[in-house]
Amino acid sequence: MPSLAARWRRHSIITEVTAGDPGMRRRLRRGMDAVEERLRECSVEAADPLVAEIVAHLIEAGGKRLRPLLTLLGAEFGPGERRAEVWEGVVNAAVVAELVHVASLHHDDVMDEAQTRHGVTSVNARWGNGVATFAGDWLLSKAAQLAAELGPAMVQLQAGTSRRLVEGQMLELIGPSGQQGRLAHYLAVISGKSAALIASSLCAGALQAGAAPAASACLAEYGEHLGVAFQIGDDLLDITAPSERLGKERGRDLAVGVESLPVLLALEDDRPQGAELRKLLAAGPGATPEARFRTLTLLCASPAVAQARVMRDDRLRQARRASSALPDGPARHALGSLCDFVASRTR
Repeated sequence: MPSLAARWRRHSIITEVTAGDPGMRRRLRRGMDAVEERLRECSVEAADPLVAEIVAHLIEAGGKRLRPLLTLLGAEFGPGERRAEVWEGVVNAAVVAELVHVASLHHDDVMDEAQTRHGVTSVNARWGNGVATFAGDWLLSKAAQLAAELGPAMVQLQAGTSRRLVEGQMLELIGPSGQQGRLAHYLAVISGKSAALIASSLCAGALQAGAAPAASACLAEYGEHLGVAFQIGDDLLDITAPSERLGKERGRDLAVGVESLPVLLALEDDRPQGAELRKLLAAGPGATPEARFRTLTLLCASPAVAQARVMRDDRLRQARRASSALPDGPARHALGSLCDFVASRTR
């Protein structure tokens, strides 16, 4: 299972967002430990040992586990989250969220021809694109099975999320259509690929804990804005952070032609550096290591990085505004702290 370092990182996030409420901190830590155990149980259910190894590969590599944490936080807005039978449902809903997320990583890595993920060799690099695709499908089917055990409402939520996620991935491949601008297309892609699952993770916890519909609606709106901000942060990290911090190659999205937000904004730079950047991007920044390094250097020095941070912070303000309609208390304060966490990743 994930390393002690990965577990420490996740628990440090919990500590950061639960300042002043040790009771909620203990619940979240207990819940995340239960999620890890059930993820392990899911991966060993495959009939063939090699299949079990493959579907467990990225799960064992770890990650922030942000989506299951959001499910546990969503449950804090329900009246029954502390009852044993309700708690079981909340934990299983959190597992569903992470299974769907990890499945999407398999598919993303195939599309991007990624070599690493979470600091380990990607499934597609180790076993091939076909195996990686089917590993993602296996995880989605397991998520659907668990959702079915949680009831029709959970099935509907999970199915709708998977649909939006797939549509986002398809839009990324297809590109802008008709009169749609590049920025509008970008936002449509990340709304499906990133924001949908973050929003539904919160809603799944609220659903299992019996939260009021009004609270679920606020959580959904908060999650949509947080998800967009989180993806913008990932775009910034891909350009500005070293590979060892990312757990994958720096500039990977750039190398495979993904037009992230900083790239889209930098293309509008009318300085000489902008002209050079447009030329490099047109030629393919991954053509040579030198071209990739120069492209990353120009991007980091361009106004696009600061502009992307402004857009991220605007989304975080909208997320805070949506959460302000929730009942006051430690859980709402934790949602505000999560906004601080997203902002701090790419200061």
